[in-house]
Amino acid sequence: MPVISPLLNEYIEEQAITSADKTFLQLRKDIVEGVILPSSKLSETELSTKYTVSRAVIREAINRLSACHLVERKANVGARVVSLTRAGLIQLYQVRESLEGMAARLAAKNMSDEEISDLNSLLNTHFHEVQSGESYYQEAGDVDFHYRIILGSKNHHLISLLLDGTYHLVRMYRVQLGMSGPRVTTAFDEHKHIVQAISNRDEELAEMLMRRHILYSKNNIESKLSN
Repeated sequence: MPVISPLLNEYIEEQAITSADKTFLQLRKDIVEGVILPSSKLSETELSTKYTVSRAVIREAINRLSACHLVERKANVGARVVSLTRAGLIQLYQVRESLEGMAARLAAKNMSDEEISDLNSLLNTHFHEVQSGESYYQEAGDVDFHYRIILGSKNHHLISLLLDGTYHLVRMYRVQLGMSGPRVTTAFDEHKHIVQAISNRDEELAEMLMRRHILYSKNNIESKLSN
């Protein structure tokens, strides 16, 4: 079982888990993983039946999904799941490259030795999945390599920008378009090099490797969107 960092505990404790929260989290998961397809129209009536909650709860969930960029509202159309587009990918990954590069730099400076050891252990658990060569799927949260490094930055403003802002839209692109094929092995190798730089407390190298890793990921997804 992965060790949950104190900062993650603090982050979780700030989020009250209510029935409405659970609906939001399930709906978000279904959108990220493609159970609800990109560009799909979101009907409050249909979703309230599917998730066995009131339309008010669905309406609140849709508003929250809009705030984290997974849903968009258009006049005379209503709420729809965002589309996965080349232009959207490029803009998103430009921001991601800068912010996660900064997170890796700060993680190399601020992560404790124990947290770095846990990060290495996490990669070891991922290794068995990568050996199959079929996919490199990481659940959201503390078992996600990128999530661990974002928290490891120890910068609350940066954590909020990434986890409350772009994290789940990035996951939507990654899960639906970027976690299969030859990219699996190379992505895992890039993760290992980033962790090695963090372990060595090499802030500049950690940032450079993270930015390069995200650029390569963007190129991989972009090629699939172009097909």
